[in-house]
Amino acid sequence: MYHELEARVRAQLASFVSRRYGIEASIAMERPPRLEMGELASPVSFELAKRLKRAPRQIAQEIVAEIGPIPGVGRVEVAGAGYLNVFLDRAAFFADVHQSLTNTGESSRRVTTTPANKPKTVVEHTNINPNKAAHIGHLRNAILGDSYVRLLRHAGERVEVQNYIDNTGVQVADVVMGFVHLEKKSPAEVSALAGAPRFDYYCWDLYARVTKFLEEDKTRMALRGATMKALEEGHGVEAAIAQIVSDAIVHCHLRTMDRLGVTYDVLPRESEILKLKFWDMAFAHLKRSGAIHLSTAGKTAGCWVMQLDDGNESQQAGAENAGATADDDAKIIVRSNGTVTYVGKDIAYQLWKFGLLGRDFNYARFHTTADGHVVWTSRVEASEPGAPSFGHASRVYNVIDARQSYLQKIVVAGLRALGFADQAGRSVHFSYEIVALTPRCAAEMGYELSSEDAKRSYVEVSGRRGLGVKADDLLDKLGAAARAEVDERHPELSDLEREAIAKAIAIGALRYFMVRFTRTTIIAFDFKDALSFEGETGPYCQYAVVRIRGIWRKGADQRDESGETPEAAELAELLKDGATVGALLRSPGGDGLWELLVLAASLESRVDAALKAQEPAFVAKYCFELAQAFNNFYHKHHILSEPDPQRRALLLMLCYMVERQLVEALKLLGIEAPDRM
Repeated sequence: MYHELEARVRAQLASFVSRRYGIEASIAMERPPRLEMGELASPVSFELAKRLKRAPRQIAQEIVAEIGPIPGVGRVEVAGAGYLNVFLDRAAFFADVHQSLTNTGESSRRVTTTPANKPKTVVEHTNINPNKAAHIGHLRNAILGDSYVRLLRHAGERVEVQNYIDNTGVQVADVVMGFVHLEKKSPAEVSALAGAPRFDYYCWDLYARVTKFLEEDKTRMALRGATMKALEEGHGVEAAIAQIVSDAIVHCHLRTMDRLGVTYDVLPRESEILKLKFWDMAFAHLKRSGAIHLSTAGKTAGCWVMQLDDGNESQQAGAENAGATADDDAKIIVRSNGTVTYVGKDIAYQLWKFGLLGRDFNYARFHTTADGHVVWTSRVEASEPGAPSFGHASRVYNVIDARQSYLQKIVVAGLRALGFADQAGRSVHFSYEIVALTPRCAAEMGYELSSEDAKRSYVEVSGRRGLGVKADDLLDKLGAAARAEVDERHPELSDLEREAIAKAIAIGALRYFMVRFTRTTIIAFDFKDALSFEGETGPYCQYAVVRIRGIWRKGADQRDESGETPEAAELAELLKDGATVGALLRSPGGDGLWELLVLAASLESRVDAALKAQEPAFVAKYCFELAQAFNNFYHKHHILSEPDPQRRALLLMLCYMVERQLVEALKLLGIEAPDRM
């Protein structure tokens, strides 16, 4: 379709330039700002002008005169000082788009199978500490990661989805402290509690209590250090409670993510990184390479540290202060008490992802989704029968918020210091900014705001202090609001049907809201904005599909005795006559139809751009633009009552094309398009 035709034009231009001028040129293609300037444009003449020492317009004129016919292109014109404006053959383009969509039932690029021997891409996302319920900030990570996985798979990539479980870190240690020192519970008692439906909510509140407990008496921090050491060494009551807590809460998190359609392939756990000596091997490699060293003075004395030469002056400034040492601003990899910081374990984990560690986890089934997909987890004992092979990636994307950028640099620096420069270059920090709440949303969730916070554009949340929106609460509230709307609009539908529609709207609203903003944007979440049927929202995009399906239902009411609609024969006849299609698309008012067709055919170009920029927001923007263009088309044309049968057939075919592409684009964002709303 559009991206294929663009590639064809680029290839023919490159071939002509090489043949005519003896130059291998990079052919840039752009989308002109106005339809009268064509559908494609190239500034290649300006690049050639520098190398040939000639005027770009003169070169452009030569290209137009000599390049010859390009399949699918009506004409090429010279514009301005030397741009090449490409005008497509409208009838041929329509036929190509129709054939592509009707042959596959959806986008021609969609990949259904990927060769098992193709290089693997690993995407690690979600990574919620297993110490409390998931909150709204975690949802941005999971939805961004899942959407990017869908885009990669759509483009034919072989993708493995990992969700790293930090079950020996400080957050889990704090909840364990709460059970041991505040609630005085045994492992058996904690296990009994863990069977409750909202155990993750219970731990949310306990975590906040432990934070207050530690703040009241700083000497209690020693308890945290001792608890962490017990967790890392895997012994005692603390380690037993940690395993119960983390396993139970991971199951809670997976049930939450199932509601959103987010799935994983494997859950590597930090406990196995330690028990299977992954870290020991990485530690030995890092020491041997000189990437880390033992600090002997200053505030890092007794720690193994890594210097990161990132040009950050603030990192270097501390060493210039009186009494400071060069290691005071180095990154601690192993603390003086022998416990490993999580960045140290991340280095070992990154080595494993690329298959560079020389050893592997063992695996067990952990969770099965409603559609039968098995999620595996790491373990020490021998693998269960049928366990797949994980890791050994060619490229790794780590979906982690922007606040962790410095630590991600350390992970990459660790790989590079070990001599794995190629893998360091293929380690991508897929960063994003935080999710906050609008003051209105915070008030709706029951939080009391100060007069100062109420005036802010957004309110930050804090899981450590218990201030935040739990993911399941958010989904419940969105679902209830959507259900109320559906109940009012469709009382004639069954309860089951209305519930399914409400779920699709709620999940669509949330997923779209989380990806519509570019990753560098701080999101201020708001219920009213997300659920709106107007503006740049998921429900607005879904409703465009609903409108098209309404047209099909109305058309079905007009079926004749053969079971066909009156338009069926007209559509078939129209497609036989390319001249008629071209004439309709060039007729007065045809430009608007042509623009809708080109936009509908542009999905793959947007997917390419989204993958290149690592920005799922590009696809979300496409969904909105296509939905908006269709709604304008819908209000302008009386589709089923159009008196001219050929024009009516064209209008219906455009509806078909828009529906196919919009449904596919929404699916790439994990959003279902319901039949009614």
